[in-house]
Amino acid sequence: MSYIYLDESWCLWFNFDNEKTSQYFVVTFLFVEDKRPVEKIIKKIFSSFSKVEVKRHCWTLHCYKEHPKIKTKLFNLLKGKNVSVMSIYLNKKKVYTRLQDEKHVLYNYITNILIDRIITKKLLASRDITLVASRRETNKFLNENFKNYLERENGDKWINLKVEIKTPTEEKCLQVVDACSWAIFRKHEHGDEEYYNILKSKIIEENSLF
Repeated sequence: MSYIYLDESWCLWFNFDNEKTSQYFVVTFLFVEDKRPVEKIIKKIFSSFSKVEVKRHCWTLHCYKEHPKIKTKLFNLLKGKNVSVMSIYLNKKKVYTRLQDEKHVLYNYITNILIDRIITKKLLASRDITLVASRRETNKFLNENFKNYLERENGDKWINLKVEIKTPTEEKCLQVVDACSWAIFRKHEHGDEEYYNILKSKIIEENSLF
């Protein structure tokens, strides 16, 4: 069994008059054959926290909120693991207007491009693949649509793809891919490569959609 963990950074807002709207949107995959070493990264970080810190975090790391020491520790621990990272970054100002109005279609399309690249390059050893996406929607219909779309689009390929949607609390590896996506986003949106440079050796592909 192989695992792909999916998360994104920032959002698909296109109101550029709002100062909180980012120019870039990043979708990131972290893929592994054995998820246990990645889970241990989160366990190791929490083992260094006081009871108060653990309670404040609710057993979940959110990279953009964490102290720089925690971020550095996470990326240095990940550097020693057998993992790979693949990412697509999107300059939202180049997105066609019709796609700006179809955000869920655009997100599904980006995700499927990444899956197709992994399959085409045969980057995972097992044909049985579980893709775990971080829950981004509370709408049950949209979550089912995302799951069904990916499984349908990849149903006639050599892999057996199972899609799950979970929270970072339920699936610790999602906390790690959240950090990876954040570091890549920081590079493109703010020109900040401090954490990206620690992660860089694990990134096998990083492309712009448009």
